[in-house]
Amino acid sequence: MIIIGIDPGTVITGYGVICLEGASASPFRLIEFGAIAAKKMDTMPKRLALIYTRLTKVIERTKPDECAIESAFYDKNVQSAMKLGQARGVAVIAAELGGISVAEYAPKVVKKAVTGNGSASKLQVEFMVRKLLNLDEDEKQLPDAYDALAVAVTHALRNGTNKKSATNWKQFIESNPERVKRAR
Repeated sequence: MIIIGIDPGTVITGYGVICLEGASASPFRLIEFGAIAAKKMDTMPKRLALIYTRLTKVIERTKPDECAIESAFYDKNVQSAMKLGQARGVAVIAAELGGISVAEYAPKVVKKAVTGNGSASKLQVEFMVRKLLNLDEDEKQLPDAYDALAVAVTHALRNGTNKKSATNWKQFIESNPERVKRAR
């Protein structure tokens, strides 16, 4: 299963595409990730058009099966929330028109899924994403790109086909040997 994760923003939109490969030592494989940087000086319609155009190209190129996007959070600045909503809307439309179902995850849910801490910093998220996807230290991207990969990983962990169900402990151990720590 191929998943695109999106961290929307009107100035920088991060995206990350991973492949869920099943129950291997590392169930995730990186396909592509990056950031779409719009110029602050451009008008909002131009920025939104750029986000849509670039995301559409990523979707056409990587052919994801599913899309996961970070949901908007409301703080004290209503204007910022409204602008973020526009970027989210453009990203959702790109996915929907590409024939991809969209799931949304709150920032705290993403941080908790990837780091175990819903209040983790951007550096902690990047560190864990690097570990989970075996990324080289030389691979540098904007934090928004790592956040987008974290959204994709969250979706894979919550909905991925690598989950094996079992009706009892013996069956679980036989089906998931990589998840069982043996006593010495």
